[in-house]
Amino acid sequence: MVQNIHIHNMAISELLEHFGWTWVGILVSDNDNGENELQILTKYMRERGICAAFTVTIRKGNDNRILQALNNPQVTILIMCGTFSVYLLNLIQYYTFIFLDNTLIFSPAWISNFQKYEKGRQLIYNGSLTVQFLSPFPGLEDFVKMYRKHEEMNEKVSYLSLLKLIATTDDNIFIMSAWLINDTENYTVAHLEDFLSSGVTPRLYSAVEVLAKALHEMFLFIKDEYEGNSITGFTHYRRKLQRYIQMMKSSPDPMRPSYYFNEQGEAIHPYTIINSLNTKEDIREVEIPVSRCSDQCLPGSRKKTGETIHVCCYDCVPCAEGEISNITDAENCIKCQSDEWSNEKRDRCLPKVLDFISYQNDTMASVFSSVSVFGCLVTGFIFGIFIFYRDTPIVKANNRNLSYLLLLSIIFSFLSVFLFLGCPSDATCRLRETSFGIFFSVAVSSLLAKTVMVCVAFKSTTPGSPWRKWLSVKLPYTIVLLCSSIQVVICVIWLSISPPFRDLDTQSYSGKIIIQCNGGSDICFYSMLGYMGILAAVSFALAFMVRTLPDSFNEAKYITFSMLLFCSVWISMIPAYLSTRGKTMVAVEIFAVMASNSGLLGCVFLPKCFSILFKSEMDRKTDLLGKRK
Repeated sequence: MVQNIHIHNMAISELLEHFGWTWVGILVSDNDNGENELQILTKYMRERGICAAFTVTIRKGNDNRILQALNNPQVTILIMCGTFSVYLLNLIQYYTFIFLDNTLIFSPAWISNFQKYEKGRQLIYNGSLTVQFLSPFPGLEDFVKMYRKHEEMNEKVSYLSLLKLIATTDDNIFIMSAWLINDTENYTVAHLEDFLSSGVTPRLYSAVEVLAKALHEMFLFIKDEYEGNSITGFTHYRRKLQRYIQMMKSSPDPMRPSYYFNEQGEAIHPYTIINSLNTKEDIREVEIPVSRCSDQCLPGSRKKTGETIHVCCYDCVPCAEGEISNITDAENCIKCQSDEWSNEKRDRCLPKVLDFISYQNDTMASVFSSVSVFGCLVTGFIFGIFIFYRDTPIVKANNRNLSYLLLLSIIFSFLSVFLFLGCPSDATCRLRETSFGIFFSVAVSSLLAKTVMVCVAFKSTTPGSPWRKWLSVKLPYTIVLLCSSIQVVICVIWLSISPPFRDLDTQSYSGKIIIQCNGGSDICFYSMLGYMGILAAVSFALAFMVRTLPDSFNEAKYITFSMLLFCSVWISMIPAYLSTRGKTMVAVEIFAVMASNSGLLGCVFLPKCFSILFKSEMDRKTDLLGKRK
């Protein structure tokens, strides 16, 4: 009927864990019980991450070590382990103030003995914690009241009078039997309370109750067989009594334990943890003590074990970017999900900022939109001038229809900028990557056709020249259609095999989700750019060769400058495009589109518009062939 010592040591370790006391001292009695209980207690403490700052054996010669350990400011919780030690009680009498600065935790084996001494009671009622057997049993309260009444009436309570007193209460004949083994002249309430608080009484009651019920059950089973025989006939059933005791598990009384024995056949008794204080004022002033080797790691940080062998001693390090800890003393930081990022305190994961050129709150969108609209208006204005002065020699020169086609492609290229703005989608990604490639191919093809026509026109001026047959109207359109068709085929293959799509980049930048267009097939993307570069290079080379031909309306020199600017923009754009991410990369591409359009518009058409509007005397038919040098 004696409780297994594992139980109250488990209760003590759970108590330490509950209050966060991870750095405690242990005073051990100098005997086998102390060593055995110390191993059990430290086992449960290790399972809960609790460390023993020191373990000191209570014996003569250890005074200095005990006092030195008690002066550790980080340790304010002391656990009494093993059996009661009178030597420690004597030490307390000389160094009471040191012990009073700490909170002591007493096991049942200590508390029943400590309460018998004044110094012990003083230490207990200074805020210490005691693990006690305080299981209620029937009739105890009535018995204590009746006993107190007899003492107040100054009645001498003898052994016989106690038996009479016990007989007047219910079910207490077994409770007090152990207390009355030693026959004394007088018993006081103090003696009675010491006995009741010793932990023996509830266990004794349970033992007698279980034994009585087991005997009763066994008697009911065998009474018919031995009815009328002598009671001595039951002696050979003593061995069967254990089986009936093991059957005594359930208890109908809600105030009693649910079971008498556990699965291992060990007795079960509930424990009560008591925090003892002297006065009511102490209850208002008391604070939960702190007993830790290291300060708590607040949310946003984690433990980092230091050089010490104790896991309770550690440093606190902040969580890395993208990780959080939202509890105190976290062992590890938690990584945020791919669409989240840690806040500044590293204690919460917040949604990442979506990164794209937004119309609502991005200045770049306003700037690019304004420039694109302005470019369309300027191109439209030039288009209007060319239509209004369509019959003039300067407009007719080098095929005015090619000029119209070039201006239209520039307008559409400016408008394609809006495909790069706003939140990307699969549709806009496919349009933005292919539209500017096709529009620029048409524009460069038109310039190439113009350059070819300048070259053919010059070659055909010689009488009998075979180049005259190439002065057909179909030649420039064939050049434009053929060169543009190749780019269209590349884009169609691209869209068919691996088209661009909307992609979320959660890795490039901390705290951002880049909503971008993934090009799909890199081969198709660079094929589109490469073909556009080849067209520009051929056009530039041919224009450079015919730039000095004697023709007043020779556009070759303007085409040379426009292609030079075009190639410079796109050559410098590619490394800048590949080295950036997010909306910066999109901004580079938009800038390249607008710069190319502006270069074509400014180099090819502005000189003609200037001549048409401000130097009309140059726009005469006699100037078509120019003056040969």
